Amino acid sequence: MGAGRPTAYKEEYNEQVFKLCLLGATDADIANFFEVTETTINNWKIDYPTFFESIKRGKERADATVAESLYKRANGYEHPDVDIKMYEGEIIQTPLVKHYPPDTTAAIFWLKNRKSAQWRDKQEIEHSGGVEVKSITV
Repeated sequence: MGAGRPTAYKEEYNEQVFKLCLLGATDADIANFFEVTETTINNWKIDYPTFFESIKRGKERADATVAESLYKRANGYEHPDVDIKMYEGEIIQTPLVKHYPPDTTAAIFWLKNRKSAQWRDKQEIEHSGGVEVKSITV
């Protein structure tokens, strides 16, 4: 390190920033958590590659989790559950499978982002060739 103020960075920040990113933290959130500026966070990304990798890993995993959830909503899904009831003073647990139908909004969102050329609202169609105008005399 060069001359100047000593860094506030600590090695344990790598695990903390990873967990923050899993929760959806932005760089501004990270700076606020560590009580530094966003510029400091950007400098730490450059000066400490493991810090930068922790941020990348956390954000990629969080994005993948959201993408998986959106995909499930778009296609519909099911999962095991337990129905719990009380009957004559006894708790009765009944295993069941909950079914969630496909969600149209999630499907549209997925397709507009993954296949934007085919699914965007505004289609651009190119016309090639000329237009021939004929006059008819009577």
